Amino acid sequence: MITKLKYAIAAGTFAIAAALAPHAAEADTMTIVSWGGAYSKSQLRAYHEPYMKKNPGVKIINDESSAEAVAKLRAMAEAKNTTWDVVDVVAADAIRLCDEGLAMTIDPDKHLAKAPDGTPASKDFGDLLVSECFIPQIVYSTTFGYRTNVKEWGSKEPKDVCAVFDTKNFPGKRSLEKRPVNNLEWALLCDGVAPNKVYNVLGTPAGIDQALKKLATIKDHIIWWSAGAETPQRLADGQIVMGSTYNGRLFSVIEEQKQPVKMLWDWQVFDLDGWIIPAGLSDARKKRALDYVKFATDTQRLADQAKYISYGPARKSSAPLVGKHADLGIDMAPHMPTDPKNAKTTLLYNYEFWADNRDDIDAKFQAWLAK
Repeated sequence: MITKLKYAIAAGTFAIAAALAPHAAEADTMTIVSWGGAYSKSQLRAYHEPYMKKNPGVKIINDESSAEAVAKLRAMAEAKNTTWDVVDVVAADAIRLCDEGLAMTIDPDKHLAKAPDGTPASKDFGDLLVSECFIPQIVYSTTFGYRTNVKEWGSKEPKDVCAVFDTKNFPGKRSLEKRPVNNLEWALLCDGVAPNKVYNVLGTPAGIDQALKKLATIKDHIIWWSAGAETPQRLADGQIVMGSTYNGRLFSVIEEQKQPVKMLWDWQVFDLDGWIIPAGLSDARKKRALDYVKFATDTQRLADQAKYISYGPARKSSAPLVGKHADLGIDMAPHMPTDPKNAKTTLLYNYEFWADNRDDIDAKFQAWLAK
């Protein structure tokens, strides 16, 4: 039983939960784990609030630990005390958790809603069902934002991702995620490796060394981030001149906050994000978790999330329903990473490569960081 609960990220919107009495029905409180910031707020409005309105006895507790989901779920399983009910993870982490038996298997046509025209969920999600434990929500990209008023740059603006490595023409602090994923791909691209050879090169010890050597050229200029909200905040504060994060976070700082920031779409990395349900839940908690994900991943709900953040919905049937931003009134389609104008140069995240190699490359990356 969960004895200590957090206040939700948006005051007055999530239920504020205190300690649960021992006799409380465990299925009526769900801890849903996600990434925080603008992304969790979009889930709050599109999924959590409508679900709690439909199920007034249910309280959703938000946890922002998705960046550590694999490690924490491993620890919970080891302790035989899994306190999370639904977890938002990227596709590669879902594959790892599934392979390790830490996530339950999902039958899309049994557990998920059909499209409005009766199309089975398996066909509506199609190739985005990359793991039997994974329920896709969005197609997103990791890309760069940069400030438009950096005096030292004069009239110059970055035109491609390799500007990140060009501290002569674009001096200033950068913000990169504190993990090898994406950083090593960009490093190889900007060190002359052909896009279709990136993962072949990265699959060798020499390729990893090459990527880390390229990153080392800007290591002293990097402020590392762990949460997706950090780069937008640092850009808004002027603490950095450019930084990587998820495209929806940059949309928020550019369009909602009206900060002097632009998006750099060059070699954005496409990826998938979605839900897993931890293995080993009680029958009551599993039933509630399945009910939630069926609701939260139906056609309308996935389209609704695009009203609040610029991520493409994972269901084919949701795409025609994407319209204007709920508050700003602007068309959202041009802000999607999949828009043709934004997707001229893209790198598709290699799920299988990172599922197979993540732990080993993580260790090498951490050792490089410590030098």
